[in-house]
Amino acid sequence: MSKDLLFEIGLEEVPARFMRGAIEQLQERVVKWLDASRISYGEVKAYATPRRLAVLIQGVAEKQEDVEEEVKGPSRKIALDESGNWSKAALGFARSQGVDPEQFTFKELSGVEYIYATKSSKGVETSSVIGEGLLSILHAMTFPKFMRWASYDFKFVRPIRWIVALFGSEVIELEVAGVQSGNVTRGHRFLGKDTVISSASSYVETLRSEHVIVDIAEREQMIVSQIEALAAEKKWSIGIKEDLLEEVLFLVETPTVLFGTFDSSFLNIPQDVLITSMREHQRYFPVLDSEGQLLPYFVTVRNGGADSLEIIAKGNEKVLRARLSDAKFFYEEDQKLEIKDALSKLETIVFQEELGTVGDKVRRIRKIADALASKLQVSNAVAESVSRAADICKFDLVTLMVGEFPELQGVMGEDYARKANEKEDVAKAVFEHYQPRFAGDQSPASLIGAIVSAADKMDTIVGCFSINIIPTGSQDPYALRRQAAGIVQILLDHQLPLTLSDVFGVALEVHAQMNLLKRADEEVRKDLQDFFGLRVKKLLSETVRYDVVDAVISSGFDDISAIVPKGEALMAAVQTGDAFKTTVESFNRVGNLAAKASNASVHPELFVEEGERQLHEAWSKTSEEYNQALSKHATAEALAIASAWKEAITIFFDSVMVMSEDEAIRANRLALLATIDRDLKQFADFSKLVW
Repeated sequence: MSKDLLFEIGLEEVPARFMRGAIEQLQERVVKWLDASRISYGEVKAYATPRRLAVLIQGVAEKQEDVEEEVKGPSRKIALDESGNWSKAALGFARSQGVDPEQFTFKELSGVEYIYATKSSKGVETSSVIGEGLLSILHAMTFPKFMRWASYDFKFVRPIRWIVALFGSEVIELEVAGVQSGNVTRGHRFLGKDTVISSASSYVETLRSEHVIVDIAEREQMIVSQIEALAAEKKWSIGIKEDLLEEVLFLVETPTVLFGTFDSSFLNIPQDVLITSMREHQRYFPVLDSEGQLLPYFVTVRNGGADSLEIIAKGNEKVLRARLSDAKFFYEEDQKLEIKDALSKLETIVFQEELGTVGDKVRRIRKIADALASKLQVSNAVAESVSRAADICKFDLVTLMVGEFPELQGVMGEDYARKANEKEDVAKAVFEHYQPRFAGDQSPASLIGAIVSAADKMDTIVGCFSINIIPTGSQDPYALRRQAAGIVQILLDHQLPLTLSDVFGVALEVHAQMNLLKRADEEVRKDLQDFFGLRVKKLLSETVRYDVVDAVISSGFDDISAIVPKGEALMAAVQTGDAFKTTVESFNRVGNLAAKASNASVHPELFVEEGERQLHEAWSKTSEEYNQALSKHATAEALAIASAWKEAITIFFDSVMVMSEDEAIRANRLALLATIDRDLKQFADFSKLVW
């Protein structure tokens, strides 16, 4: 026998950004409790609106499952004394398990007999334990921010106003923060009313009748389909940004899409400004033409029905007009600010207490960027643009527009730099130096932007590491992981002939010149190496197997441009199966004995057996070609060359006694193996591959 279980927590409006995590957590905790309580159940559905979190579990058993558990005790030898009676150890085991010794059975395990006790536990009625279980779930819930209310010690994401807890049609008794559970829920704040849920299974339709679409996916589909229908009718392109859709989804209970307009004179403001203002302040969807240009319309979602939409649109237009007027004022005022005056204001903004102002940071970025440009041997024109872009890359931080919309940093810098008659490549680099801004974002398109971006990010990382601000766990206030990943991406995408050591060294030298290193250079460098190693490992893990990642990382990752093609080439070889497996086995035989070698060089005149001559010849003929292929990042070619050594390696081990009694011959054979092993390990540590 089974019934449906409904648990709804009614709340004051919860911030939309908390909702997805909250409902997933509630569902997970309820399921875990049911599993731990040995209560079987069917399909689990989670529902949420701005004012409620709910789970509906179908087919919940009315009684816990009975359980029988077999527990292993002492061995027979220990359990019985010399007279064949139960020993103290056996009797103690019986007491600990709550069983009579006469219930013991003997079973053999790995050739030894042990006593076993079978414990039985009868399941109780679900209704007798479920109230306590749901209450424990409420108390265990966690949120980014909590609230307390009235005089209660209990805290939650927002004050709880009602609770519905039903097992079938039976109310589950529980109370929290003065709220008693029942079977009454609340409909839409303006269109609905309080209503009785007659049974758990009627939950969704009962709320629908009170103008609440409680199903998250259904509500999202309503929003998307209405927007798409409007776009088709008006021949518009309406940009549905996922994070904005997610937020709007948890702001409404009954969604109705409508549109409004704004004065076309505002289109003289950069499109990014208008879109950001609409999205961030008003939660509006922008309207574009077929060319991707902004039109003087907006789309919004009302929490309610289709009545009086014209009045609603007018109200939204009035609010948006004020927002866009502010943006227009900011834009016009910002253009009165000269770049040199903006740069002087950076001297008053603290970047980090021990690392100085943003002005100090800009000077470090300039020095690092200039040094990187020098290492890359760029042209004089590019070097000049790198210096200028580095000098002005942060000037827009003091503008009114970026003060209002921090996410427009760089966007406004590019626009204002262009209007101030900066060179086009410099203006673009001011925007690009923030890229990549997040996972999946693109790298700077230009070399100038790439150099300044790497310099900016490396300055932040080295500065923080030098004063012992190193990310631990989830703590990463300066987004150092993201910035390190950005540097790796830039080096890869632009195939810059720079090693990580080059980039570390330049930044460390600049910080040392400015007396900012609070820790030894070697310590910081080691921490940087470990930190970037994790970023490289994560990058490789997106495309290749974990053991392949370990294998190529072991060969070193200083040259970022080489590590990815190595991983791809090795992964492709591993996927060929047994053919490559035998090749790897031969490589590993070389490595195992190479570890016994001293640093002695190979002397061909000491070769005695034909097998060692053949191996030396096979290796020496193609070793240079192998290393050239590696240096050119032709990793598939390099692996093919090394794989061709397999036959000679096999013959060597089949025909040559490596550990000869003659010390000189033994040392020479080990030196040969060690020389080949050094070449192989420039590609990967093949012993880390798993078959």
